[in-house]
This record gives sequence, structure tokens and C-alpha cells, in this order.
Amino acid sequence: MKENKSLAVFENKNIRKIWHKEEWWFSIVDVVNALTGSPEPRRYWSDLKIKIVNEIGFELYVIIVQLKLLASDGKKYLTDCSNTEGLFRIIQSIPSKKAEPFKLWLAKVGYERIQEIEDPELAQNRARSYFELKDYPKEWIEKRLRGIVIRQDLTNEWDQRDVKKDKEYSILTNEISKATFNKTIKEYKKFKGLHNPKENIRNNMTDWELILTMVGEKATTDITIAKDSKGFSECKNSAISGGEIAGNTRKEIEEKTGKSLVSKKNYFNIKNTKKIIKKSD
Repeated sequence: MKENKSLAVFENKNIRKIWHKEEWWFSIVDVVNALTGSPEPRRYWSDLKIKIVNEIGFELYVIIVQLKLLASDGKKYLTDCSNTEGLFRIIQSIPSKKAEPFKLWLAKVGYERIQEIEDPELAQNRARSYFELKDYPKEWIEKRLRGIVIRQDLTNEWDQRDVKKDKEYSILTNEISKATFNKTIKEYKKFKGLHNPKENIRNNMTDWELILTMVGEKATTDITIAKDSKGFSECKNSAISGGEIAGNTRKEIEEKTGKSLVSKKNYFNIKNTKKIIKKSD
């Protein structure tokens, strides 16, 4: 399986994790920081290792592996990591009120991710349930789920082509959005009346907006692969080209229909279409 790196979050604390030997391995220093809030989690872990070996008599090499994880300076360093089983043993030596909640969180993170890797449909089913609970129309949900898959394909390509997550992902996404809708994501949110910065613009798109977003991102993925784009600059050019394809599609449809496909409708308008459809049946 392709190496899969990511961040997990426990009570607003980032915990680095990496897919290794068919399971998640977590940064022990990050776990120590999340549980203790120590100003020096590395020293805390160093002292704890000595305590575990001397007082408990447990050989840590059995449950610890050094794996390269991304640090705050943007470089990768060998870091003490442990899997779910190993962390359960380590946590027993950490006096913290958060220990039990963390164990539950850890089991959930590991178990759900393993399930989704073995059966990708589970991830989609969880997302489908989320949108159904929020009363979105069924037809909209299917488009949204397809869009998630297309987005994941695109970010997987970026990840393999030395594009940095977060900031550079956001810039490339904005390039696609500008070429497709003539708006950055921030401008689009404001246009739709979304004031919460954490609000997902895609959860507030109409059918056509979702479709055009998929066209732009799918085209970007295919162009990126065809041109073998490497690094941020080349991937940016591919993102603009992909967005232009979606933008040209939008303009042609708008010209033929005489209606704008860029809508101010947000979540509340979209979910209410379900009730309107039911009344008309």
C-alpha cells in the first residue's frame, strides 16, 4: 500500500501519524504533548522512557519504531512512533485525566481508518449519513460524494508532486475556483453569505456549481498527469488550465440558457429543495 501520512487531532492538539506495515503509527512526542501539556514534551518523553525501562522493566524497542515525520520547519526527521497497541502501554505510565478519553479516541481513529482502507465505501457511507442527517436532497448528496472522490484524486496527485499541504493546496484550489467561477473561495463564501470561516463552500453549492467544480478538478488532475507537472509552479499552471475548461463550460451554458450558474444559494436554500420536491410529488 502507498505510504499515507496525515495529522490526527485530539482536543485541538495535532498528532502526526503515518501508515506503516498496514497500520497507523503515531508520534509519541505529540501524544505526550496532547496528554500532559508539558512545555517540553521531548524531555518528558526522554525521562519517561528511562522510567518505563527501569521501573517497569519493559523493553521499548518492542513497541517503538523511528519513522520520518514532517516537523514544523518543513523537514522530515526520524521520530519515535508507536502503533495503537504500543501507545496503550505507554499511556499507562502517564498520569493524565485525558488518558481514558485518549484511548477511546485512539481506538476510534485507528479502527475507522483501517475499515475505510479495507472498504472505501465505508467512508462514503459515513459522509452520506452526515448529509442525510442535515436534510440535503438525495440527488445533491450523490453529486457531493462524487466530488469528494474527484477532489481526493487531485490532492493525491499534488501530494506526489511536491506540493505542500494547506497553504499551497489552498492557492491551487483558488486558481481553479477563479478560472471556473471568477471568484476565490473567500470571495465565493462572502457572495453566498457564509460568515463562518470554517464553513465548507462545497456544502453550500447548487447542483451546477458542484458539477462545474468536479469538471475543473477532474480536468486539473488529468492535465497534471498528462503534463507530468512537478512542484507548485507547474501544478499551478495545470490548475489554471483545468479551471479554464470548467469556466468555458459555465460560460457556454450561461450563454445558451441566459441564466447565471453562479448562485447565492447556500445550505439552507439547498436543503429546502428536498421539501419542495416532496410537496410536488
